[in-house]
Amino acid sequence: MTTVHDRFDDIVTAFVGRPGVTPPIPGGPRRFGSDALSVDGSVFCMVSSGERFVVKLPAARVDELIAASTGEPFRAGKKSPMRQWLVVTDAAPGVWESLAEEAYAFTREGGAAPR
Repeated sequence: MTTVHDRFDDIVTAFVGRPGVTPPIPGGPRRFGSDALSVDGSVFCMVSSGERFVVKLPAARVDELIAASTGEPFRAGKKSPMRQWLVVTDAAPGVWESLAEEAYAFTREGGAAPR
């Protein structure tokens, strides 16, 4: 059986070596993003402490994916969801990889909420 971490390891392998990408640090401190891929110092996808795959995308895209039943809001232990973060619930082949690509591009471009 393939686990969340197995699938995430495949994504890490696909992104390592790209400009600005930092892989997770094995045995690193447990904190937000400890099991994460970062670009230019900002997390773009990760495995949450709840063993779920999470990506950072524009808030409107997160809303669209929630409406399409591809994911659900990410709360990181908070009552309110984090607007630019999505827990990916669609396990179909290629979905995680495609959303990781979107998250990488979004975060590399600055990935900040509009003001």
